[in-house]
Amino acid sequence: QPQLVESGGGLVQPGGSLRLSCAAAGLLLDEYGVGWFRQAPGKEREWVSCQTSRGRLSEQINSVKGRFTVSRDDTKNTAYLQMSSLKPEDTAVYFCATVPGRTVCSRRSEEYRYWGQGTQVTVSS
Repeated sequence: QPQLVESGGGLVQPGGSLRLSCAAAGLLLDEYGVGWFRQAPGKEREWVSCQTSRGRLSEQINSVKGRFTVSRDDTKNTAYLQMSSLKPEDTAVYFCATVPGRTVCSRRSEEYRYWGQGTQVTVSS
């Protein structure tokens, strides 16, 4: 059974940085687009960013542009979300997910097939 294992979350002060990792097992990440979503307490899950295979195309929600960078290393079967200039409103559980197709970068959660377990990011002083 394919799995996505996330790591890198934690507590950080406003203005700080974190890098989330999403390691894939049982699937070839190169065959999938990778999406990042987040869910804050009491709110619906929100799409944050996505990237096609080999990093050829990336998209991000406006609120994180210039602060978050999505990348991937398909040789390591791992995707990353580098988050900088973090704000309290970035506090959420962050999920990575994969959508079939090398050229797919989707904002729709229902299109994603495999999901990580989520990692908590808390931005607070």
